Amino acid sequence: MGTFNRRFATSVLALCLTVAGALWSTGTAAAAPRTPLHVPYNFLVDAIPGSFADTPPGTNNWRCKPSKAHPEPVILVHGFVASRGNNWQTYGPLLFNHGYCVFAINYGGLGFTGGWAAMEHSARELGAFVDRVLHATGAKKVALLGHSEGATMPLGYLKFEQGNKKVSTMIGLAGVAHGWGGFDGVAFPQIGGGYEPAMFELMPTSAFIQRLNRGGITQPGTRYTQIVTRYDDVVVPYTSGIINEPGAVNITIQDRCSNDFSDHLSIVSNPNVAHFVLKALDPSYDLPLRCTPVYPVFGVMPGTPIPPGISAPLPS
Repeated sequence: MGTFNRRFATSVLALCLTVAGALWSTGTAAAAPRTPLHVPYNFLVDAIPGSFADTPPGTNNWRCKPSKAHPEPVILVHGFVASRGNNWQTYGPLLFNHGYCVFAINYGGLGFTGGWAAMEHSARELGAFVDRVLHATGAKKVALLGHSEGATMPLGYLKFEQGNKKVSTMIGLAGVAHGWGGFDGVAFPQIGGGYEPAMFELMPTSAFIQRLNRGGITQPGTRYTQIVTRYDDVVVPYTSGIINEPGAVNITIQDRCSNDFSDHLSIVSNPNVAHFVLKALDPSYDLPLRCTPVYPVFGVMPGTPIPPGISAPLPS
């Protein structure tokens, strides 16, 4: 009887191990479905609590492995005096819901805000982050999505640090490609290496902007999409974010949606802009654009319906 019990127990254990192995292999062969995250589109409401968050929802999962549908991770690059926590409350969960591996960087930090350091320094900081993402995910290239300075500094990374060899797509929201006015011709203090602080490097006469434009901005191997708003109240003129060069697509959002009044801030919580971001990342994204009213600073008013495919994952 004792021998029978031992044999029976051994058989049951073997069966359990077989089933567990089958379940494990199934789970590793195909990623478990993601539970969709809430995607907010009210900039002012969501940026404030986001300032106290280390990372936005859906980002910086260093175990994430890209899918065949989206083989390239997306790196989010915040703007001046911002952080990844408050800049990307919309795009962290949105891109996560669409099946991307999403990462967000803090750079050029001073206290709890970033983007202060000279953009040449931040470009190298971004380069180290890109390398870390590539190593962790096993991907060959990444896509970059930046806002404001985060749409400007990476242009330097692509050109000065040969980042174009590691970046397939660069999407800029309300960026500065040619410098913005207000302090043109004024001499600014320099920091280590003869560089000016980032806020002064955004001027058209800065060494960074002059070098960026000399010989052209776009670099081979990288697709550029520049999205701007006519109501930008920081980048003046807003056309400074437009790059009229081969390999660049320029979108002024009001040309597509006349009910869009987004400014420099709410452009990052804008479902109309999100449509074009998803399209730039994946040309097969084919849901129609349904223009949603967007307002300065606040973004989308609470209760406003968000089009399918923007508020939730694409249908399987």
